[in-house]
Amino acid sequence: MVLADVAVVGGGPAGAAAATCLARAGRRVVLVDKARFPRDKICGDGLTTGALRLLEALGLRPAAVGSWQPVGQAVVRSPTGRQATFPLPSGQGTFAAVARRADLDAAVLDRARGAGVDVREGEALTGAVVDADRVRLQVEGTGEISARYAIGADGMWSPLRRCLGAAEAGYRGEWHAFRQYFSGVRGDAATRLHVWFEPDLLPGYAWSFPLPGGRANVGFGIQRGGRYSTQDMARVWPDLLGRDHVRAALGPDAHAESPHRAWPIPARIDRVEVSTGGGRALFVGDAAAATDPMTGEGIGQALLTGMRAAEAIDGAGPYAPAEAARRYTRAVRRDLVADHHMSVLLIRALRHRRGAEGAVRVADATDWTRRNFARWLFEDEPRAAALTPARWHRKFLARPGAYV
Repeated sequence: MVLADVAVVGGGPAGAAAATCLARAGRRVVLVDKARFPRDKICGDGLTTGALRLLEALGLRPAAVGSWQPVGQAVVRSPTGRQATFPLPSGQGTFAAVARRADLDAAVLDRARGAGVDVREGEALTGAVVDADRVRLQVEGTGEISARYAIGADGMWSPLRRCLGAAEAGYRGEWHAFRQYFSGVRGDAATRLHVWFEPDLLPGYAWSFPLPGGRANVGFGIQRGGRYSTQDMARVWPDLLGRDHVRAALGPDAHAESPHRAWPIPARIDRVEVSTGGGRALFVGDAAAATDPMTGEGIGQALLTGMRAAEAIDGAGPYAPAEAARRYTRAVRRDLVADHHMSVLLIRALRHRRGAEGAVRVADATDWTRRNFARWLFEDEPRAAALTPARWHRKFLARPGAYV
């Protein structure tokens, strides 16, 4: 049997961030993941300003991620074809970047190892129970891990949540994403990030995010219950790639380098329980359905929930799980739920052509709106800051980016 203060199930950004913070605080941490890293993860690979600042706080250096690509401009196309270019600040750090999740996640997990976390790859969780003062996990290869707390960072269909009887049967996520990697990208998409608000995808969108060496992550996301079903996505994909503006952005030599992949995205952190077992188990990242419901972005939310869970456990101590759950729930509400509700409101506008068209036109109205829309789009500040005065500060939308 392995004894630990905290057992983390899942080695993605949420789990690795939680484990790193706890190890730095002097806790004995064991992290298990059924995969071996590097492993692929279906994602747009985009990193927002908020995510970058959190990665910097963990000590991750861009040089440790082989596919790291800073982004200085975003190009947004409205449903009627209006194209607007939004610049991010230059010379003030990094405000947006793209990195393949296979590379990024492996690098973040290496930070956990460097902090002293006992990382065990290729070992799946097979069972879990909460007794009077511990969580007991059954793990392939290791056997039993007995810990004061467990953190579930194991995805939207969290095995830890299921083992503890806290899963919801039939849950399929709020969004569905579809992505494919391309090589030979010689058009504008080789260096600039593109977002296309296609009329038939609203409130979803298509994207092309640049990677080094003429490569790009290209894909689209749809909201469940919209015009297209998840079964339609593979059929829609060739038509989307064939649209003139998409072909022009990618260039004539662009070609798929790997099969396309699709995956559901959970985005309902305002309605999910983020703890169970009297506070002995906390859930983070996709296991907490923390993805932004408007953009489908989840890396920043994963990192933040992992860090907040670590802070709650460290602050409450080993014998006060109810206090840990209270602290973590309060932090989630403070940091994520208001922004979730703001995104839900914005989705209502983006659901229709007029709303999406109006949003792009307003954002493209002046140099000031273009400059600040870019920072808002990339979550330089909490999206619902206007509704949460406690988060106002004098340098709002004026702080440097990450890695200055």
